[in-house]
Amino acid sequence: MSEQNMNTKDFFIGVLIGGVVGASAALLYAPKSGSELRQNINDQAKVAKNKTTDWTNQAVEKGSSMASTAKESTTSIARSVSDQSSQLMDRVKKLSKSVRRDMEELTESADYLMDDMDGIGEDIAASVRKEVEDLQLSVEKLVKEVEEKERARNQQS
Repeated sequence: MSEQNMNTKDFFIGVLIGGVVGASAALLYAPKSGSELRQNINDQAKVAKNKTTDWTNQAVEKGSSMASTAKESTTSIARSVSDQSSQLMDRVKKLSKSVRRDMEELTESADYLMDDMDGIGEDIAASVRKEVEDLQLSVEKLVKEVEEKERARNQQS
């Protein structure tokens, strides 16, 4: 609870107590008969009780309303984040499949190139093969990381 809310609460409690004490003092010092005085005190106590009940009901209603609004907001935000996360994971999967396919095509092209070169420029062909293999390892590592993150996200859900 914030300090301002605590101060407001304390203020209202003070006002309530001060009002009751002031009304009681006014009634006690007023020149009235005993039965009339008791009736006035009883009436003032009923008024104070009714006001307190009204304030309590208003506070409960506002608290319930705020709690409901907060719950709806957090549910909506959580749903939105989950949807966006799913969309992102789908995009990453599609991209990784595309990269794998491209890598396979590059590997095949490198193999054809090596067969065509048949001894000429073996160093170049070996270098291309090494680069393709390194790239393929990097892609596989990326795919594993994405799959691990997806598993972790699914476990959290």
